[in-house]
Amino acid sequence: MGKTTVSATLARAAAHQGLSTLIVEVEGKSGLSAMYGEPAFSYDEVTLAAADPDAGFGGVRARTLTPDDALLDYLENAGMSRISRRLVASGALDMVATAVPGIRDILVLGKVRSIEQARSADLVVLDAPAAGHAISFLQSASGLADAVRLGPINSQAKDVLAMLDDPERCQVLLVTLPEETPVNELVDTAYQLEDRVGVSLGPVVVNGCYPELPGLDADPAAAAAEADTSLRRGEAAALAAAAEFRRDRMALQAEQLTRLNDALPLPQLRLPYLFDAELGPNQLDELAAALLAGIEDLPAPHVEVEP
Repeated sequence: MGKTTVSATLARAAAHQGLSTLIVEVEGKSGLSAMYGEPAFSYDEVTLAAADPDAGFGGVRARTLTPDDALLDYLENAGMSRISRRLVASGALDMVATAVPGIRDILVLGKVRSIEQARSADLVVLDAPAAGHAISFLQSASGLADAVRLGPINSQAKDVLAMLDDPERCQVLLVTLPEETPVNELVDTAYQLEDRVGVSLGPVVVNGCYPELPGLDADPAAAAAEADTSLRRGEAAALAAAAEFRRDRMALQAEQLTRLNDALPLPQLRLPYLFDAELGPNQLDELAAALLAGIEDLPAPHVEVEP
């Protein structure tokens, strides 16, 4: 679906608006680090793009979170560093982190909440798990709050729930492609998130949209003659076939975008398909510009005014 590309794009767009941005990976090996020519992220923050106040660029940083690291961090912050060292030395760390169903997810979400509360960045972008795991990942807080009534796990779960339930602090941006199966999955995920998690949904990001091309209906041979040039043997047929393919692709895209709009009443932010073998800062800047243009065109939020 391109969720990692969209995470990188969102961070880049925010940085261009002067906001300091922190990307948090929770699964690792997403390929995001390669977009900046960096090695795989670690638990410690790395700077992907330095802030430039004179240019109004807020900068982009990144880190990864694992349940084991989050647990060690939690124990050390709670004054139990000796216990954390024993867990590592004994090899029992993984057993502790899986002792309660959902505990691994709540450890990560709890660390995300502490990062958000520390205000070390204007925007925290969480590159969350794919759709199947995302729902259980975000639902872990409510499940643990119900299952564990007292103690630090309950407190951690309630703190995470407070963050997830506050649209000023947390929103989910779902990402899809303008194709039938991805659209079906996104619509199903959106309603499950609202029904089972209660988190606020932001605009839907549709990645990989083919831009409109003029002249697709033109006859290649006639267009060449009009331009006072000539085509080699077979080129007219190849160009006509390519134009037909693009028209069919655009028709499919328009159909799926309309179907998505009818099935899910959320604004859409559309990112163009980039015909590049690899994505780097230049391509992310192109996508960020498209994202910001789409945000600029979003309808203004409706505000109720008390009489």
